Amino acid sequence: MPKQLLFLCSGNYYRSRFAEHWFNALARQYKLDWVADSRGLADDLTVNIGPIANATVEALAQRGVVLPTPHRYPLPTIAADFVQADWVIALKEAEHRPMMQRKFAAWADRITYWHIHDLDIWSADEGLSILATELEKHAKLMVNG
Repeated sequence: MPKQLLFLCSGNYYRSRFAEHWFNALARQYKLDWVADSRGLADDLTVNIGPIANATVEALAQRGVVLPTPHRYPLPTIAADFVQADWVIALKEAEHRPMMQRKFAAWADRITYWHIHDLDIWSADEGLSILATELEKHAKLMVNG
């Protein structure tokens, strides 16, 4: 069975969904024995319009990633997600560590935190480009080590 990588963001609508699908494409490309999934940490995942951000769909399409249809809706994080995952990455420490401490305190210091800003700071193009580069860097490291 492949190792499990879990990406967390607030709404499981934009950043974490991009990370899930782009990482899985890279894992296939580099023949990594890993598979990614994603979840949201926010209390209400219904605030977004539709199942996935248009910017995410477009950025993945530009990279040749065809998403399964129909698109799934955002999923909330549950405690079992941490048990099943071999590696958990929350996409913005300043945003997600407090959510982790409140909802999953036992796991808050056991996961990896990145610094990928949301749309309040970076445009979709900028944020997803930086996230793509980070994912590519880590996938290449996983090939070599």
